[in-house]
Amino acid sequence: MPHKTNAARILDQLKIPYQLQEFNVDPEDLSAAHAATSIGIPADKIYKTIVMRGKVNPYLVAVLPSNAHIDLKKAAKAAGDKNCELIHVKELPQVTGYIRGGCSPVGMKKNFSTFIDITANEKDQIYVSAGKRGMLMLVKPDDLARAANAVFADLQAEFSEEPGEK
Repeated sequence: MPHKTNAARILDQLKIPYQLQEFNVDPEDLSAAHAATSIGIPADKIYKTIVMRGKVNPYLVAVLPSNAHIDLKKAAKAAGDKNCELIHVKELPQVTGYIRGGCSPVGMKKNFSTFIDITANEKDQIYVSAGKRGMLMLVKPDDLARAANAVFADLQAEFSEEPGEK
């Protein structure tokens, strides 16, 4: 049985059902997409956690499919902010208490404005980081929103052409 993380303990306290899934970590590839490949599931079933700095809100958190790109304007709009920018990976532990590759939207040092991409509503359950590299939590999107005090919003960048095309 996997060792419970702070995020898992919070779900326990809220009586939210979830499953923990461990996988082997590749220190050269900490992406959620790599985690999906490791456990043999589609990349859009694992949602990554992105932390940003806003102009009005000191920090914002976005949760979106691992194979998607964030639209910073959409994220800022969802938060009622003028704009936002990604924080530097070196700031992540100080701001959230988590490290890159193990950042969960549940159980950060403080409660930040958190937004889950609306595509999560199309799925019965999604995987998110359990707060430790090599460990994911499988949870219902509504339960994740309750645990992270999050709202659903359109966060994904839309591309009109395939990457590499001009």
